[in-house]
Amino acid sequence: MSISSIFLTLVPIFFTIILGYLGGYFRVFNADSSKGLNTLVTKFALPAHLFIGITSTPKQTLIDQWPFFLTMTIGIIGFYMILLLIARFGFKYDLTKASMFSLNSTQPAFAFMGISVLGSLFGAQEVAIPIAVTGIVVNALLDPLATIVGTIGQGSSASGEEKSSTLGIILHGLSEPLACIPLAAVVLTLFGFQSPDLVKDALDQIGSVTSGVALFAVGVTVGIRKISFKAISFGISILKVVAIPLFMIAVAHMVGINHADTVKAILLVSFPGSAVAAMISTRFDSLSTETASSFVISTVLSLVSLPVYISLLM
Repeated sequence: MSISSIFLTLVPIFFTIILGYLGGYFRVFNADSSKGLNTLVTKFALPAHLFIGITSTPKQTLIDQWPFFLTMTIGIIGFYMILLLIARFGFKYDLTKASMFSLNSTQPAFAFMGISVLGSLFGAQEVAIPIAVTGIVVNALLDPLATIVGTIGQGSSASGEEKSSTLGIILHGLSEPLACIPLAAVVLTLFGFQSPDLVKDALDQIGSVTSGVALFAVGVTVGIRKISFKAISFGISILKVVAIPLFMIAVAHMVGINHADTVKAILLVSFPGSAVAAMISTRFDSLSTETASSFVISTVLSLVSLPVYISLLM
């Protein structure tokens, strides 16, 4: 796939971000209304969207795709955990900041770009299941894990009577819609539950706005606070478009999946950073400017990195 083809895929993403940026820059949205957009995405739209996506995946799909699921789990969750430890004990970040740094350095925008980019390489039907499996790993494992760790970090930073027990903090983290709903959806799917059309249609009314509002909200955040060119913003971007693809190569060879699935796994984590991950950072008010900026920077960098990966792997 050429740079021009990838650029055309990114045009709708940049357009929505620019609209949000203008809304923030000209103060149509302020910090409070920006948080309102974030609450809409992380507490309502995204959980509804994730529940539909996970409970629409047949149980047998999870079973048949076990090697690929294992590869994506080790690659994505493993990379997050490695960065979490480095950020916490190497960079001395507090636990919430370390979690947001690691989440945004790991989570790809596979939902926005997967069908367009991988579909042109393998065909839409061939990539539907790998994208669905990646969605389960990211939405049902990574996002809830990062949310729980971030919540523990906030609870641990409290003092005196405000400081809760570790168990209480974990339970509070699990009570977050972004944590409990995807996990519940996975359990239901493994027990054979599939969302009926009425439930899908009802939840889709709010869930369908997720990607657009998340991208718009990232633009608003950048517009209000200005894009950050700090080292941490570039660091997150480089980790996202360079480090995790290299890590996934090692994981895919360790698990032993076939060449076609290896290519899909590497490319799925090579996409730019996720607007949803940036929204979670805003939810915790931790690295919100840096992560929103890194989302934009990694999207620009992907215009170069994706064609390189495709030419080397295909």
